[in-house]
Amino acid sequence: MHVPPTEPPATPPTGAPTTSRRRHRTRTFGFAAFAVSLLMAVPTAQTAFGKDAQAIEGGGDLGPNVMVFDPSMPDIQAKVDEVFKQQESAQFGTGRYALMFKPGTYDKINAQIGFYTQIAGLGLNPDDTTFNGDVTVDAGWFNGNATQNFWRSAENLALNPVSGTDRWAVSQAAPFRRMHVKGGLNLAPDGYGWASGGYIADSKIDGQVGPYSQQQWYTRDSTIGSWGNGVWNMTFSGVEGAPAQSFPEPPYTTLENTPVSREKPFLYLDGADYKVFVPEKRTNARGVSWANGTPKGESIPLDQFYVVKPGATAETINAAVDQGLHLLFTPGVYHVDQTINIDRANTVVLGLGLATIIPDNGVTAIKVGDVDGVKLAGLLVDAGPTNSDTLIEVGPEGASASHADNPTSLQDVFVRVGGAGAGKATTGMVVNSNDTIIDHTWLWRADHGEGVGWETNRADYGLQVNGDNVLATGLFVEHFNKYDVRWSGENGKTIFFQNEKAYDAPNQAAIQNGDTKGYAAYKVDDSVTTHEGWGLGSYCYFNVDPTIRQDHGFQAPVKPGVKFHDLLVVSLGGQGQYEHVINDTGSPTSGTDTIPSQVVSFP
Repeated sequence: MHVPPTEPPATPPTGAPTTSRRRHRTRTFGFAAFAVSLLMAVPTAQTAFGKDAQAIEGGGDLGPNVMVFDPSMPDIQAKVDEVFKQQESAQFGTGRYALMFKPGTYDKINAQIGFYTQIAGLGLNPDDTTFNGDVTVDAGWFNGNATQNFWRSAENLALNPVSGTDRWAVSQAAPFRRMHVKGGLNLAPDGYGWASGGYIADSKIDGQVGPYSQQQWYTRDSTIGSWGNGVWNMTFSGVEGAPAQSFPEPPYTTLENTPVSREKPFLYLDGADYKVFVPEKRTNARGVSWANGTPKGESIPLDQFYVVKPGATAETINAAVDQGLHLLFTPGVYHVDQTINIDRANTVVLGLGLATIIPDNGVTAIKVGDVDGVKLAGLLVDAGPTNSDTLIEVGPEGASASHADNPTSLQDVFVRVGGAGAGKATTGMVVNSNDTIIDHTWLWRADHGEGVGWETNRADYGLQVNGDNVLATGLFVEHFNKYDVRWSGENGKTIFFQNEKAYDAPNQAAIQNGDTKGYAAYKVDDSVTTHEGWGLGSYCYFNVDPTIRQDHGFQAPVKPGVKFHDLLVVSLGGQGQYEHVINDTGSPTSGTDTIPSQVVSFP
């Protein structure tokens, strides 16, 4: 998303918070020297390995781009500001940073978060690390427009905002996880300019969440004081304090519980030792996982991880997995000339600071075997200039095992084709394994940046689901040349979907799908008998040829077991139009008014 609709943003209510941005300081600072001086020593351990295998050590330091703070350190604000100064507008830059805060209380902090920056507490619970201050995302770098505030995260902190309200004005790929805001949360930029977010999970916001101009938002397994307003699509599952179901006016889709969820693994300190906590699976979840103190799950010492640093090869990464190690990718950009294969059950693959993997020579970046309980989290896979058939595969073709008791999960796993440079892929992500949980993903064929054009960054399909019983919570898929999502497995479920069709289609013929005008944003195969979705939206902005017509945003077989709730399509400023919402159901969009066409229930 980067083009705003043409209607004015929602007007903030009287007395709405207007937290100002703190100007970053201009003091220069040596990142690497500072980070190395802060890193805590972690004992290393050598794992057992075959007699002919290379020995890969687990544990070690976290590299120069993980910056670890404790409350006694001087000049924390200046050091955080210096990272922000570098990353504020570096939308397609190569800098990657994780700002990690040891348990304790930090006074007078305003941590502004730019591109490819993760900020996180190192406690076992959010309240272990408290800021008397803010974690801020605003849009001053883009003239108050937050629709390009991508690729950043805040996790595992408690905030006492200075003004009483924290500002987190983001769009796609910017999760807000395991956070406790002891006040309100404002999701719009200063001045209430455009924004196209977003995602909250496992968080507690004591006051009101104010989306204001946010076009859509998904909140999962959280507790909020109240919710302020809705524009097009506000979806909640398992959220205490969520507004009642009321779609289409206000546009709230509310599920009491989330059918299945597992929170994202996270790094924390147990005394002086780093560990990764892996939360356990929850069923019919509601509210935060940490409400009663110690969260439930498993702690894995860092010496059981291969700490991956820039320059590591895919061969070494695979050798580490073969030897029984988990993977912790430190912030950086990694080129791989062969597929990273995760074939061992319960392997954790965790990225810090938006760690980015680029496949070379057309390989698939990551493949997961048809095994139980793999956790992929915190990674950006960026297509290379040679076409890859796929970028991420979960399970081999024909995967058939049941993983209902211990599913594989993908959390904050993002795909990008183009934007940072030339890139191509036929399909972004393929899910073959049954019972997989896709929890917050943004699969994006770039509409701006470098290496962008209808054929230049060709990518026909975003997500292909072949496995049965797959659940997607927080699914963002945009701009692919054909189907953005195609679902072929049985008993799939999606809670919240945000989509834009490819802006750059050159003409009607380029998107013609047999007798159908355009490829649906979300297609369920005719062979499927059971499928359900809640809170799904598709938008068009055919700025190259505004006369293009799209038959529908959604396509599905008309069967008793295939059900959709709360669907919408939107023409952004009249640049192209939809004829229907789903199949032949739903009114066409028209004119330049940017008013959604909605379907409450299908069939």
